[in-house]
Amino acid sequence: MGKYFGTDGFRGKAGVDLTAFHAFKIGRFLGYHYGKTKKARIVIGKDTRLSSYMYENALAAGIASSGSDAYLLHVTTTPCVSYITRTENFDCGVMISASHNPFYDNGIKLMNQDGEKMDDETQDAIEEYIDSEVDTIPFASEDKIGIAVDYYSGRNKYIGYLTKVAENYFEDRKVVLDCSNGSAWMIGKAVFDALGAKTTVINCSPNGVNTNLNCGSTHIEGLQEYVKTHRVDVGFAFDGDADRCLAVDENGNVVDGDKIMYICAKYMKLHDKLPSNTVVTTIMSNFGLYKALDKIGIKYEKTAVGDRYVYENMKEFDHMIGGEQSGHVIFREYARTGDGIVTALKVMDVLISTQLSLSVLADEMVEYPQVLKNVIVDDKDATMKDPKVLAQVEACTKALGDNGRVLLRKSGTEPVLRVMSEAGSHEECEKQVDSIIDAMKASGHFIKVR
Repeated sequence: MGKYFGTDGFRGKAGVDLTAFHAFKIGRFLGYHYGKTKKARIVIGKDTRLSSYMYENALAAGIASSGSDAYLLHVTTTPCVSYITRTENFDCGVMISASHNPFYDNGIKLMNQDGEKMDDETQDAIEEYIDSEVDTIPFASEDKIGIAVDYYSGRNKYIGYLTKVAENYFEDRKVVLDCSNGSAWMIGKAVFDALGAKTTVINCSPNGVNTNLNCGSTHIEGLQEYVKTHRVDVGFAFDGDADRCLAVDENGNVVDGDKIMYICAKYMKLHDKLPSNTVVTTIMSNFGLYKALDKIGIKYEKTAVGDRYVYENMKEFDHMIGGEQSGHVIFREYARTGDGIVTALKVMDVLISTQLSLSVLADEMVEYPQVLKNVIVDDKDATMKDPKVLAQVEACTKALGDNGRVLLRKSGTEPVLRVMSEAGSHEECEKQVDSIIDAMKASGHFIKVR
């Protein structure tokens, strides 16, 4: 990760960590970088945050000032930008969103011409340009100045595409969508209505400051209550830019990304749509997912935390499904990034084809209790290499055997180590985590549990 760009773009508090000037310079660089031999075409989407309009204008101005053209999708989802970038021959794509963060944060996500996350080399060059004291990029003049194009039609193309992703008609199934007052607030209902569902949408009144506010995939309690109260067949919750999806079964129970991957991978295998017979997860997926996949003979890969790493593994080894417990699920046949609406459509396909309820499908995977504690230390690397800590991690691993696991990993942004255990009971998880923390105290690097 660089100074500004992390695993999921340049993100921070709007107007403080991420300013309009940052956006302008990013636009300047992109317009120049992709427009060296032609007038580049760069597509921009945004979520519903108040600051997204500011960044959209700043990016478009920067792109045009470098002699390239900006195409504005306006409010849309991250996977929509990815899809339009790769199918409409754009040179790159930009999504303005801080995903599941509060409204006062925002972010800029960059995509290459294939709709995949931008390579580190290009992002490093952008960072260098942002920090440069001298602007080395020439300003376009006369007829070389670029324009901003209203490209609302691109969003309609994406909606049309989504209606073709589903393999089944939804047969008047009662579905509720929690759009998190974010990017999916119009797209979600349009797609589900077109496929025959009886669709209700909640949290679909964005006002610029209520994105993700007590709603969506990070605050799913409201959707759970709605499903139970209104006797709905299934509910789906998205985040601010709709690249995540969590589900709620007919009884109001949450079905997270791990269970969604299990349900869909099993269905794909039965229908010869899982050629590598593999699901790609991160190291934070629940131990119960691996036990359930073992039981039905599906293999799995484990990557570092971040959907970027999941996709890179999928692409390199030609796997078709992967994702995170948080609801970032990638169906590589249909998308180059997590797509919350695609995920919901694929879950619906399983429900319709099997004629089983979501609770029955999800109950096949038993989640293991999990305890995660964040420990502040004076030196992350030294702590992780300390003999006492290493010995205790090994002892815990041996003690749990095939009935659980422990995990010690670094935070990428804080002086924190994350200590996690999964086992047959909450008490056992606490015991294992606390024993590792005791070893960290003995190492001399421990400061406190946060």
